[in-house]
Amino acid sequence: MSNSKNALMGAILPNQTPQTQAIPGREAEMAKNNAGGFSFVVSPWDQLDRFLILGTEGGTYYVGERELTKANAQNVLRLIAQDGIRVVNRVVEISDAGRAPKNDPALFVLALASAADSEATRKAALDALPKVARIGTHLFHFAAFVDGVRGWGRALRRAVGNWYLDMPLDRLANQAIKYQQRDGWSHRDMLRLGHPKTDDAARDAVLRWMVGGLDNVGAKDYVRGSAVLEDEVRLARADASAILHPQILAFEDAKRATSAKEIIKLIVDHNLPREAIPTQFLNDAKVWEALLNNMPLTAMIRNLGKMSSVGLLTSMSAAEKLVKSKLSDGDVLRKARVHPIAILAAMKTYGQGRGFKGSLTWNPVRGVVDSLDQAFYASFGNVTPTGKNTLLALDVSGSMGGAAIGSIPGLTARDASAAMALITANVESSYEFIGFTGGRSSGYGRRKANVQDSGPVSILKISPRQRLDDVIETISGLPFGSTDCSLPFEWALDNKLPVESFAVYTDNETYMGRQAPSQALRAYRQKTGIPAKSAVVGMTATSVTIADPKDAGMLDVVGFDTAELVKILTDIL
Repeated sequence: MSNSKNALMGAILPNQTPQTQAIPGREAEMAKNNAGGFSFVVSPWDQLDRFLILGTEGGTYYVGERELTKANAQNVLRLIAQDGIRVVNRVVEISDAGRAPKNDPALFVLALASAADSEATRKAALDALPKVARIGTHLFHFAAFVDGVRGWGRALRRAVGNWYLDMPLDRLANQAIKYQQRDGWSHRDMLRLGHPKTDDAARDAVLRWMVGGLDNVGAKDYVRGSAVLEDEVRLARADASAILHPQILAFEDAKRATSAKEIIKLIVDHNLPREAIPTQFLNDAKVWEALLNNMPLTAMIRNLGKMSSVGLLTSMSAAEKLVKSKLSDGDVLRKARVHPIAILAAMKTYGQGRGFKGSLTWNPVRGVVDSLDQAFYASFGNVTPTGKNTLLALDVSGSMGGAAIGSIPGLTARDASAAMALITANVESSYEFIGFTGGRSSGYGRRKANVQDSGPVSILKISPRQRLDDVIETISGLPFGSTDCSLPFEWALDNKLPVESFAVYTDNETYMGRQAPSQALRAYRQKTGIPAKSAVVGMTATSVTIADPKDAGMLDVVGFDTAELVKILTDIL
């Protein structure tokens, strides 16, 4: 239809407005999206949530990372000026609950808040630092962000100093070993800025070691190795061990170890983390076996490939049984703040038998891949079924194939939306899966045996009984096309499906339809008599949505927000 005919239809049929136009009377609430269609503008606070949870790394199909980050930063600055305390509280709420795949957006917003004009906001941001910057890497990222937005005043220096003074000593020692430097920052840099002072000799020794090693703790000869007589070394070590944390001393011993047997004893006796082990011992299966016993869950998930490559993690091995038992505990997953995206990334990487970077390869263990699949569902917690007829509609258009999720190589928004939709399918008894675009682009994708082609809408013959990586492969192979987010509602009406709840997973970059998605939903309700509701799951950190904010039966939620998923299933569907 030509632009002039579109304009005429929009004027004659105000309930059927082409997506290239704003709905008459709603112009102030809508804006042109990045594809050229019109969508509703999300509230600034909803946009903040999208940024905190989804981030902007990698950008989207239409918008580069730098431009998308700039737009979100401007929104954050406006909100800080409006209500900085609320911004800080939201950052803490989302970060502390582990609702985001990455913590960088929260640290970035906290850095901006720490530079606010309001003294109360600055204080709130600095008080929140230990809740958001929970590990050394977070603190270094925060420092890098701060460098770009403000100077290092007294209050900021004191907040950094308190980060080191308030942390339990055992955890501080572990942080000192695991996270020594990132982003051009080190603990030495941070301590020289914060100048923390303490009367606790043990804590003071750890801080001194962070700044200058054993030389700074009073055991200068201890690090000279064979050049010093054995009794002198023993005396120097005894002097240091009287005040320095035993895990740090074990780390120093590990640097000078000459055998895997020595390393294993240090790991067992002092719970040394992988970061404390010299590189030459990290190809030894026995060393990894010792590490695995007490390895934190996130570290274990990250190192599955390495443990398989060295021959520790094999089919029917004790290591496989241990890994599977750790992955099967949903409470442990949530307490460790293991985000579903991290599990999805591990499944995608581990299952292919090689990393996206480097030359490391391994033979994936089927039982481990299955356990990762189960852990993905468990990481969302207990989801209550609604018992309603549900249409799970996945936007599989070209833009969804070009939007990255969580900066994970190869994981697109269209793949991630399929993973999220399976959470619903896993608990609901009555549902249908479809993939929709707005037309077809020739030469992309390939036919799938479990896809029933019906034009711009494809019925997806997939089931939660399939493994998640198989489902993602199905979605990845669908042909790309343009975007028309009204299609799920129109297709359900044309096919006389008694849908009570629609879940539409999209980047909201719709532009092809003859009517707005919200109008299509209202038409479905009117013609079927079903008071259907719709949850629109936004998969990118843009500022628009197809959900009509004035429609109580439409809800805009943030993709991969574990808390919001439960909200989809209870409050709206």
